[in-house]
Amino acid sequence: MTRSTYPEWIYDGSEIPDPLGFGERAVKFLRMLRHPKSGKAFQLDPWQERIVRRIYGPRHEDGSRIVKTVVGLIPRGNRKTSLAAALEALHTVGPEAVPGGEVITSASDRKQARIAYEELRGLMLAHPRIASHVRPLDYRNRIVYPKLRSFCEAISADAGTQHGRTPVFVLADELHAWKKRELWDVLRSGLVKTPGSLLVVATTAGRGQENIAWDIVDDARRVARGEVDDPSILPVLFEAERDCDWQDEEVWFRVNPGLRHGYPDIEGLRQLAREGERRIGDREAFRQLNLNIWLDHATDPFVEMHIYDEGRGAVDLDDLEARQPPCWLGVDLSSNSDLTVIVACWRDGDDGFQVAPFFFCPEDNLRAREDLSGVPYTTWADEGLITPTPGNVVDFRAVEDQVRELCARFNVQEIAFDPHLARNMLNDLLEDGFPAVEFRQGWVSMAPAVKELERAIIGRRFRHGGHPVLRWNFSNIEVRTDSAGNRAFHKGKSRDKIDGAVAAAMAVARCAADEGGMVTAADWFTEDMWTA
Repeated sequence: MTRSTYPEWIYDGSEIPDPLGFGERAVKFLRMLRHPKSGKAFQLDPWQERIVRRIYGPRHEDGSRIVKTVVGLIPRGNRKTSLAAALEALHTVGPEAVPGGEVITSASDRKQARIAYEELRGLMLAHPRIASHVRPLDYRNRIVYPKLRSFCEAISADAGTQHGRTPVFVLADELHAWKKRELWDVLRSGLVKTPGSLLVVATTAGRGQENIAWDIVDDARRVARGEVDDPSILPVLFEAERDCDWQDEEVWFRVNPGLRHGYPDIEGLRQLAREGERRIGDREAFRQLNLNIWLDHATDPFVEMHIYDEGRGAVDLDDLEARQPPCWLGVDLSSNSDLTVIVACWRDGDDGFQVAPFFFCPEDNLRAREDLSGVPYTTWADEGLITPTPGNVVDFRAVEDQVRELCARFNVQEIAFDPHLARNMLNDLLEDGFPAVEFRQGWVSMAPAVKELERAIIGRRFRHGGHPVLRWNFSNIEVRTDSAGNRAFHKGKSRDKIDGAVAAAMAVARCAADEGGMVTAADWFTEDMWTA
């Protein structure tokens, strides 16, 4: 049975080692702070105190702190930014401060970075003694502590390069909203320059898996489950199960640690839940932001992605080449800068399917696409998951070469094209004897294909090898239904691509129909057809 990632240690009363008393020292400093509006002592509730003690108490034999990275996945309204700001004060003017120490608040944009900065500024200026020793430089989003030459500064991922930083503490605020990973990489590489540095990730759940936040949170999940032994990472993961009853208040209290202390407002959550009953967009926002359920891109998804993910078993292309079972190809050609994809499909047992995708994208657009969408096109290209073609439009010659190579390698029965953009390629292949056919993208053709694909996925009969680009395409799908109940694919946003899913539907539909000419590769392929 898979172990839970829930942080039971926050509530079980277990001992937290503190051999040097640094955990107690941190707690005392935070309790000394004052709330900027009321002037009362900073509210450090028991669940927060346990986190602080767990960060600063445990030590290696040489006295150095064990925890180097904190991954906090905490729903909105639980004062995670306030706690993070208090930790920043601890490292700027408190007992964890060091001479010349750089404390960095980082966020996706200037507005979000400013929120955490204002929290810290308020905490410092509310305490008379601290206020008299620090100097806010608001025009630079910086607070300086001249006595130690330490400072805290707010920076954002949209503010250009930040190379040269040597932080002792970094708050990565709302990491799920970071579209680019450049700032993350710069800060992470800077942290290792300073002994005893600390990284705190404080975020709510996001959407999709093609982002740095998913990578970091999922790695923390593996640590929490004991699959990875890394005591330097402290997972603090308050997230509900995907299939939970999102209207169950017991679930709310379990994943919102502040609720038992009066925040977020329970009546406010109830109102959001009532609105979620009526509107799917509000329901999904509630699940993501208030229950910390990591969602897919689409608000009205084609299939639940956790079901799709059950088909991530490996697809052995070498075995398929050796056995030569019948194969069908679905080809979705793009216009200009979109993704182009070929999906190969084989039967998997009596009633299942297995597929392998081959993606193409213009080389000149990789970085621009990554900046626009936050999707790691360059990484996918480096890993061979996308084939970049020269120029700023997809080179259809490279796509045709791949089709011909697949036909040489596998027992291809049909190559299904939407003729809209494929007329020249389709005719060229037909002239050379390849089994190319038209597969139009209208309701008549696509509705049965979508239905067949949906049945396969829901029936756990669709094996895809966990290809990340194909998964991203499937997670982008929203479904449109006509008056007759026919369903078709639709992408939620212009930057979200579904080409791989379209090609998969085409290939699965033709494979299911088994209407190919039943011609083996050897019957029609000759060496003179090969294009190197």
